[in-house]
Amino acid sequence: MIRLEKSGAGCEGVIVCDLDGLKQVNDTMGHQAGDALLIAAANILQRLFRSSDIVARVGGDEFAILLSTGGRADIATAAARIEEHVAHHNRTSPDLPLSLSVGFAAREKLGQRIRDLFIEADNNMSRKKLHLSQSNRSSVVQTLAKALEARDFITEGHADRLESMVVSVAQELGLSEHRLCDLRLLAKFHDIGKVGIKDQILFKPAKLSEEETAAMRQHCAIGYRIAQASPDLMPVADWIYKHHEWWDGTGYPLGLTGESIPLECRILSIADAFDAMVSDRPYRKGLPHEHAVEELYRYAGSQFDPKLVPIFLKVMEVEPKSKVLPFVSLKKVD
Repeated sequence: MIRLEKSGAGCEGVIVCDLDGLKQVNDTMGHQAGDALLIAAANILQRLFRSSDIVARVGGDEFAILLSTGGRADIATAAARIEEHVAHHNRTSPDLPLSLSVGFAAREKLGQRIRDLFIEADNNMSRKKLHLSQSNRSSVVQTLAKALEARDFITEGHADRLESMVVSVAQELGLSEHRLCDLRLLAKFHDIGKVGIKDQILFKPAKLSEEETAAMRQHCAIGYRIAQASPDLMPVADWIYKHHEWWDGTGYPLGLTGESIPLECRILSIADAFDAMVSDRPYRKGLPHEHAVEELYRYAGSQFDPKLVPIFLKVMEVEPKSKVLPFVSLKKVD
């Protein structure tokens, strides 16, 4: 901009575009996914403008277009055209959604500096971004969830079944409607952090190495960061972080014990394990329900809340194949 002003070249307006959600994508899916969004945005902008206009990246997630000719109406039309092409890109591309917040400023008087036009356009963009930020972040989160479902066969239908189970248990416990709504979110998005785990780890058929296990366990922290960035998921961010804690303190990431683990996480833990056991996998058939029940009883008091296991089984209306004493009864026998 400084060089352009010194050269005396004309600039009738400035458009500023900010790529929404770039940091969130970089933090969760990696910089390669973020770079793909930057390239898609750059390609759209380059196609839309004349060779006499200047299209430049001016920051990590920001682009500026300096227009050599045109009045205010022309510049407004150009800004609207950017939004139309972004919408078309999202309709035709199966990848992550592209979201650009766009602001513009037009020269109103002779001698108006380019840098002042840029500041005005940037301020207008920021106001628009603030207005659209919630829907943009929600769009990114929803697409991340779809990306997870597309990558991981384990999640196919899993979230819907989990939602039904955890809500039934919560209703049996008399939890409020507000907590039921949050539990539904947890059931759907508890593993959203897996979008940030490499495929070679997520899909490895053999046992994970110690290093790979540590990497896999990062999905709780990644999911927490995604949820913190979304107003829709912020209420369940803490539960997403803690959903792999075990009753006896041997879970992760914090090693919480007993009732220091949120109730919602303890409910989800039982439902998640039960669904995993009874569901078919490409490499094995699901267990009969009665065998899965035996496993829940076996790990009641270590992995699972021993008081919640019988409540879960009552709601699910399933019984063990053989007579198995619940953990609480076993403790009495000892």
